[in-house]
Amino acid sequence: MDGDLTMKYIDRELERKFLSMNGVFKAVMIVGARQVGKSTMLRRLAEKEGRQWVTMDDQQTRDLAKSDPKLFFQTFKPPILIDEAQKAPEIFETIKIMCDNTEERGLFWLTGSQSKKLMRQAGDSLAGRICVLKMYSLSQRELLGIKPDEALDFSFTSLRERSMLFPKNNIIDTFEHIWRGGLPDVQSLDEEQLREYFNSYIETYLMRDAVDDNGITDTEGFRKFLRACAAFSGQLLNYNDLATSAGVSGVTAKEWIKVLQSMGIIQLLEPYSSNELKRLIKTPKLYFCDTGLCAYLSSWTGRDVLMNGAASGHFYENYIVGELTRNYAYGKDNVNINFYRDKGQKEIDLVIEKDNVLHPLEIKKGAAPDKRAVKAFDVLAEAKKEIGNGGIVCMAESPFPIDEKNCFIPSNII
Repeated sequence: MDGDLTMKYIDRELERKFLSMNGVFKAVMIVGARQVGKSTMLRRLAEKEGRQWVTMDDQQTRDLAKSDPKLFFQTFKPPILIDEAQKAPEIFETIKIMCDNTEERGLFWLTGSQSKKLMRQAGDSLAGRICVLKMYSLSQRELLGIKPDEALDFSFTSLRERSMLFPKNNIIDTFEHIWRGGLPDVQSLDEEQLREYFNSYIETYLMRDAVDDNGITDTEGFRKFLRACAAFSGQLLNYNDLATSAGVSGVTAKEWIKVLQSMGIIQLLEPYSSNELKRLIKTPKLYFCDTGLCAYLSSWTGRDVLMNGAASGHFYENYIVGELTRNYAYGKDNVNINFYRDKGQKEIDLVIEKDNVLHPLEIKKGAAPDKRAVKAFDVLAEAKKEIGNGGIVCMAESPFPIDEKNCFIPSNII
């Protein structure tokens, strides 16, 4: 089960998009890493409308679904919420038939821990009938209970209005969130409890899924690989370095990266590409979807040691990438998030492309970084696309203009 409904519920940004898609699709499925809050959100929404809820964690229920899907749906009639649907893939074909026999929308709500197997099963059976949405661990906005009405806009006027909704940017609060991460169950734990939680999380969920869902037999090598990924978070993906650190082959490293992506543990940020820009690199950057898990795997034992440690800049960058990923995944805007790097080592931390306009962003942990960093944006002129508003995402307390297109952007308001 994803969380405890007796705990204080934190409103999730994904609720809006989920309910919107529920009015269009006959089935909607929420996927994501273990324990990010999928079931908790959908059970809360189901309770509001009196929708029936069943979980495939229950052996008896699962056995019925697997052995006789038609009888299962006679027993548990739609509209229905089915938790951990990947444990009974036999139901997908029956769901397809039921969807095809009605025009009613929102009949089936499904949750599933993200996996290649689940996506393949659902995609094969329910193509065109199901909307799949991804949930991440809690964002800083969700923890603060702030839901801006307007989409994120990097113009100074918009940033200033947005900043009115948020408390002042604060390095202590920022690194508390980075070190702790966004899994709902860890938010009230002390340092000792947090360590034991993540240790249990890895052994109970990640290692079990690696073995059961992905057929990995070298569990010790996989543990080492997980830690190696944490050590290289925020850097260009180098399969050879990861393979060496874990004592496995390069081929295995490539396969395990795909496994961790499919489990919702890491994300790869692809480099910006353009026909007009000829000398761009093709190597993606590696980030963790939850910085708390990454900090645990990297043996950072507390907020302050992480904040003052050598890896603080990489963790801060990972945090910014994660917050923007959540913002756009849950919002209405259709954007591409990339980074820029060419073979001459020129680099821009993030390039957000929206409506064919490029919004370049640098990420700096300081409160007053050198504004000359925006000079790096000039390399995008050759892309022959409009360059929109951007700036330096940093620990500034409030937005402040650098030039007519760029601002210092407080990281807590994105």
